[in-house]
Amino acid sequence: MTVTKPTVLIVPGLRDHVPEHWQTLLAARLPRVVSVAPLEQDKLSCAARVEAIDRALAAIDGPVIIVAHSAGAMMVAHWAARGATREILGALLAAPADLETPMPAGYPTTEALDAQGWLPIPRGELPFPSIVAASSNDPLTRLDRARELAQAWGSRFVELGEVGHLNPASGYGEWPRAEAFIRELSQANLPTTARG
Repeated sequence: MTVTKPTVLIVPGLRDHVPEHWQTLLAARLPRVVSVAPLEQDKLSCAARVEAIDRALAAIDGPVIIVAHSAGAMMVAHWAARGATREILGALLAAPADLETPMPAGYPTTEALDAQGWLPIPRGELPFPSIVAASSNDPLTRLDRARELAQAWGSRFVELGEVGHLNPASGYGEWPRAEAFIRELSQANLPTTARG
């Protein structure tokens, strides 16, 4: 019997693919990877983002591990809440953006996000193993909010320390821990909490 290695599905946040971002760099290194394509229209629509995840998954045969960042984590939660039927080995939800709390200037307002179907954030348990990896100084999500979401989703919670929003503006291009989390998810045997 042959074991098929999982394909990693990259789900970026609302700013889509940024060249220096750890997700983009990770995708260039992995042997089996598909990225959710950027939207040409309805870029702030939650429903359009969820449909984009469905389209990307339809192009993948075999097992899948999702790697989402920022609002991408919320896209995955909405996708799962809408009755996702595709089997997923696991999901890494890194630096999830708390869309229910006003964000800094330059980001969509909570009113705009609400009008586009993002609110409230789904809080049902995810139907696959998951890891929420959160920063203690993320300008888009307080650590206690990230922990609360992880608990609601049934995710293992990992506190990363002071890594900002885990993006190029916070000094992150490469993020080697992503690959360790992917390996862990491919074994799907997750304890409940961890630090570091």
